[in-house]
Amino acid sequence: MATRVTGRAATATVDGGGVVTGWSVAAERLTGFGAGRVLGRPAVELLAGEAPVALLRAVVRHEPFTGMLRLCRSEEEPVAVELGAVPVRTARGEPAWVVSAQPLRPAAAGSAGPGPVGPALAAGSVEERARRRLALLGEAALRIGSTLEVERTAQELAEVAIGGFADFVGVDLLDSVFGGGPPSSAGLVFYRVAQRSVLPGCPESAVVAGRGDVIVPDSPMARVLAAGRPLRSDYRDPEIRSWITQEPERERRAEEFGIHSALLVPLTARGVTLGVAIFLRHRSPEPFDEDDLLLATELTARAALSIDNARQYTQQRDTALALQRSLLPSRTPRQAAVEVAFRYLPAGGREGVGGDWFDVIPLSGARVALVVGDVVGHGVPASAAMGRLRTAVRTLADIDMPPDELLTHLDDLVLRVDLDELPEGGTAWAGSSVGATCLYAVYDPVTRTCSLARAGHPGPALVGPDGTVLFPELPAGPPLGLGGLPFEAVELEVPEGSVLALYTDGLLRASELRGDPGLGLDRLGSALTAPADSLEDLCDQVLSATLGPDAPSDDVALLLARTRSLHTQDVADWALRHDPSEVARARKLAAAKLTEWGLEEASFVTELVVSELITNAVRYGLPPIGLRLIRDGSLLICEVSDGSSTAPHLRRAHNDDEGGRGLLLVAQLCRNWGTRHTPRGKTIWAEQEF
Repeated sequence: MATRVTGRAATATVDGGGVVTGWSVAAERLTGFGAGRVLGRPAVELLAGEAPVALLRAVVRHEPFTGMLRLCRSEEEPVAVELGAVPVRTARGEPAWVVSAQPLRPAAAGSAGPGPVGPALAAGSVEERARRRLALLGEAALRIGSTLEVERTAQELAEVAIGGFADFVGVDLLDSVFGGGPPSSAGLVFYRVAQRSVLPGCPESAVVAGRGDVIVPDSPMARVLAAGRPLRSDYRDPEIRSWITQEPERERRAEEFGIHSALLVPLTARGVTLGVAIFLRHRSPEPFDEDDLLLATELTARAALSIDNARQYTQQRDTALALQRSLLPSRTPRQAAVEVAFRYLPAGGREGVGGDWFDVIPLSGARVALVVGDVVGHGVPASAAMGRLRTAVRTLADIDMPPDELLTHLDDLVLRVDLDELPEGGTAWAGSSVGATCLYAVYDPVTRTCSLARAGHPGPALVGPDGTVLFPELPAGPPLGLGGLPFEAVELEVPEGSVLALYTDGLLRASELRGDPGLGLDRLGSALTAPADSLEDLCDQVLSATLGPDAPSDDVALLLARTRSLHTQDVADWALRHDPSEVARARKLAAAKLTEWGLEEASFVTELVVSELITNAVRYGLPPIGLRLIRDGSLLICEVSDGSSTAPHLRRAHNDDEGGRGLLLVAQLCRNWGTRHTPRGKTIWAEQEF
């Protein structure tokens, strides 16, 4: 009785007596023997050499067989051999073929009893098989490891090996690859990260892709992982049967789909065991042989190295991303000058997380500083450099420097860091090892002006209340770390309700990669002027319009700020004479304004602060002298300015000192105080809550 067998290889079927009962079209094409020449003849009459004896044993005993044989094309004198003196012919340089035999089960239950029907033969030339293996290795070199993603690399291994090599491929990675804990007492925890089959939906798999499972200690997979060596197994092997019968679902699927041969290969790279790759055959009658095991080992070794690269990259990227997110503001500080929304997107390519950053820094006088920057490079070093720069900017901003002066000091700091990090005997070069750009802007809600300076960074976008968008021309300035080159600040009038957009160059990089650098600005301008329900929605709208659906090729930082203003009813400003008598007048003016604002409870502290600051300005400062009160939400700000650039400082007054206690009282009574320098002198300010 014969059973029809189909497949990609040249196949034939024989009955229990070894007579050919089926001959595929692929067999005709491969051997040149038509079906009429071979059907009804013993299979061994077509073969030369001594291997047909082993083949005949396999046919009689219903056992699998794989061997190298030659077709017999001439009528040579047969040589008698054992097993009934079956005639076997010798070969004269005929091409060699790889022939395998696999017992077949009945096509339907009860059709031929419980035993095997007969073997199916599959054949291919040695040269053709070698070409297929080389082609498979070449394909693996091109396709495996195309990304630095663990799951994708495992899928590439499965996709390369399926069909031409195996009927099912599963890739299981240990939980430790994903940062999991140690093995449990029940066995090793793994995840099926990839599986492919010649059948739709991988029905022969007993493990669901993407879910965790356990490798039991006495399983073949556990032995492979423990020994670190691959395993070729036959599903009729008693040891395999003993294991598989303990897992009913695996046994059921193996019987249902006729799984007969398996390769289990450990995924090992750089001395680290990552998991195991499983190759199964059920549709192909050929069992895996030793050459297949070597090929699977080579494929798996390539994949393991790529998976380990992806694993290490993912760990480093996650570390850098965690560091960067810890350094970036998770929420903006309380301030009334602007409404803020922001986004940070890490790069999605091989480069990894970069050094893009942003910040919102409240300043004295109800002003606010908006900052974006970009550190050249990727990974943990870039994130660490970004953290140092952000800290430096905050420190310099606390001194209340103008934007151009702040960038000058930041440039000096970066240059000193570079020199300190040079190896002994090294020389500085024309570029910075930190390699950073920065845009620093200060918005004043009282004057509704914004002062900006940049160090090699893209300029901002400004959307007016009427919906018009401008890209103000700012002096570019050199990148940070070059040293010796000046920065220049520009002051812009910003109407209330305008939107300032500060961003890093990753926002425009997608358009630049498409060959049109100007396209990014056009898309940015269109997105900023499109209707949006909120500033948060506008952020998402800008990212969608400029980047598209793909992950950005470079880090992206976007900071949007809608400006507010403090109107005249919230600000009181007086010019004072350089005369001690003005101290009493200043107290009266301040008390009257607080009464107008309904803040009588703050009068005592405010009059004391005004008295001390005006007294110091008259005694130690130069004209002109000015007093300004600002009501900013729940803050009351008192500012006294004069024409001197000498900044006061706290000092400890001794018992016999007649003065020196004024600033100490101000510091004790107010929430915060400080000094900022202006083009005409200095301003001393003090904040109190009400």
